Amino acid sequence: MTIVVTVVAGAWGVLAAAPIVTWSRRRAVTRRVMGARPAPVRRVHVASGPLGRVLQGILRRRAAARADARLEAALPAAYDLLLAAVGAGCAPAGAAELAAVWAPEPVAELFRHVQVATELGGSFPDALISLAATTPLLAPLVEVLTTSAELGAPATGALVRLADEARSRARRRAETRARVLPVKLLFPLVFLVLPAFGLLTVAPALLSALSRL
Repeated sequence: MTIVVTVVAGAWGVLAAAPIVTWSRRRAVTRRVMGARPAPVRRVHVASGPLGRVLQGILRRRAAARADARLEAALPAAYDLLLAAVGAGCAPAGAAELAAVWAPEPVAELFRHVQVATELGGSFPDALISLAATTPLLAPLVEVLTTSAELGAPATGALVRLADEARSRARRRAETRARVLPVKLLFPLVFLVLPAFGLLTVAPALLSALSRL
């Protein structure tokens, strides 16, 4: 009887864990294929009407939050690159060109838009202002680069400050995720570990006691 319970518990655990394992493998394959590129926003069709509009608003906010999180995660390395370029003697426009090539995504993609706008005849400050209008997270960086380009003010100190602030925000986000992790671990504990533990330990004892009645 103990063998039967063990087999049943193992099969139940495998069936319960199979979707999680499949999802994790797909995520790993997607990350290897896409590299550092940001994950595409999945389009989900929802019903029309008040409920549909509410769901669409929630999905849009979640997609925007994920995009902001990816951008904030890439900002410290982008600030370091710009700081190295400016410290080496590059003008703000030259530093932006380097960021368009070597900065982590999605910062590089945003600076590529700036580079395209300047190549089409627009001014570098105007392209930066347009970038700040569409991406508010880059507004402090745009202000530093615009001031340096128009007035010739040194941008090194401001970039150092922005890099420090970006790392502080990244550290706070990591601490927040660490505090939330125990709550997320309750799902496998409650629905996988505890039932399997009960089947392997409590169930044989109950069956043995019932067989002696």
